[in-house]
Amino acid sequence: MDLGKNISPTPQPKEGSQEKDVKPVEEKKVAGPIQIVQANEHNFELNATALEEVLLQKHVKDLNVVVVSVAGAFRKGKSFLLDFMLRYMHNRDKDSWIGGNDEPLTGFTWRGGCERETTGIQVWSEVFVVEKPDGDKVAVLLVDTQGAFDSQSTIKDSATVFALSTMTSSVQVYNLSSNIQEDDLQHLQLFTEYGRLAMEEVSEKPFQSLMFLIRDWCFPYEFCYGMKGGNEFLDKRLQVKHNQHEELQNVRNHIQHCFSNINCFLLPHPGLKVATNPKFDGRLRDIDEDFKKELAQLVPLLLAPSQLVEKEIGGNKVTCKDLLEYFKAYIKIYQGEELPHPKTMLQATAEANNLTAVAGAKDLYSKKMEQVCGGDKPYVAPADLKRCHEEIRDYSVSYFRSVKKMGGKEFCQRYQNQLESELEETYTNLSKQNEGKNIFYAARTPATLFALMFITYVVSGVTGFIGLSTLATLANLVMGVALLSLCAWGYVKYSGEFREVGTIIDEVAEALWVQRYLLVK
Repeated sequence: MDLGKNISPTPQPKEGSQEKDVKPVEEKKVAGPIQIVQANEHNFELNATALEEVLLQKHVKDLNVVVVSVAGAFRKGKSFLLDFMLRYMHNRDKDSWIGGNDEPLTGFTWRGGCERETTGIQVWSEVFVVEKPDGDKVAVLLVDTQGAFDSQSTIKDSATVFALSTMTSSVQVYNLSSNIQEDDLQHLQLFTEYGRLAMEEVSEKPFQSLMFLIRDWCFPYEFCYGMKGGNEFLDKRLQVKHNQHEELQNVRNHIQHCFSNINCFLLPHPGLKVATNPKFDGRLRDIDEDFKKELAQLVPLLLAPSQLVEKEIGGNKVTCKDLLEYFKAYIKIYQGEELPHPKTMLQATAEANNLTAVAGAKDLYSKKMEQVCGGDKPYVAPADLKRCHEEIRDYSVSYFRSVKKMGGKEFCQRYQNQLESELEETYTNLSKQNEGKNIFYAARTPATLFALMFITYVVSGVTGFIGLSTLATLANLVMGVALLSLCAWGYVKYSGEFREVGTIIDEVAEALWVQRYLLVK
């Protein structure tokens, strides 16, 4: 289908013919980009109806699907590249698919400038059916994604879009500018980990093919344009060396363990007219020859019938209708709170920095309190213990404040509040341990039960003597229960078994002890 081709008008009946004999030509829908994942105040929603219209078409719904997605930073020409892929799919049977010099580039919306164009995730409404060399027919779906790191998106937004496109694509094109910087690899590590967490079944390599597409490559004298120079460059960038820092090694190992196939393509700059002319509309005559030459090599590497990679999840090939269900399942995970929010490097470093300071302050508090009421120390009066706690707590908080921390005053205050709360919790536990050292506290339960038995014995004797047999019987019953409880409590303390029973007896004795004080008052 030619993108610029107009819809044929309905033919008019010839003069003298009956109108009922004329069958109007059905109008075909013009293909175009369809928004399937929408961003709404940093929450992503799936337009299931639109996606169903694309994936549940009768001629493709049961075919295995090939999903080619382009992702990366914003304003780096992702939609521009996808439109050349569309041109290839429409003209793949022709000798020169790339088109004429004066043919404008249409398809996914794109433009020059510094503001983002694409939001969320878009798919091309026309699903292409391609016959592979082995005779099998597959459906090819082209996917465009919102650019990462624009001024309106959070890290979570960027991670969600990249993760969703990586999880649902069979080939993910990672669109980069000029070079592969270390932060590009770190962002890729973050985004793929965010996608891996959302997958219920994670194989050794959860994702399929990744292509690093380096745009505006300026060093062809070191590594030549194209796939050969790109793979040589990529091997050098992803090489794990023994003398590398552990952080750098982990990034490279993570990426290599996430994808079944990784390669790289080096693409030259398209020319000044493309970069600086606000009226540029994609005509080939305005694009440098080197760029057109390499572009003619790149697109078939992704979309030629022999190169197509069918989408697989858990080792099983995915059809178009299967892909719809995976989209629905994955979007629910990213809408909920099941996944941790990805953080910026500064935020993660600041958190680690503050948590280290909290741990140091808690350790200082524990050591000093150990000197006051440790396991080998005698019982301390509660008032003295509280006074020591307050002094050591203030000292520990002062230590926390003295440590240089990242994140700003309000950010650090949250961790100070956390520290103070944890110190109070530790003090509560120490107070209970200290009470356990009090010999009278330890004897409170048996003393209470003995007192109860003595009182009920006296009450039983007096009420029996004056003829109140019912009260006497009740007093004897309570005395018997107290005696059995005392025996059970002694067995629990001696054997360490049935601790729940011992706890209940202690709680009842504690309640009776408190009631004694209330009666005295």
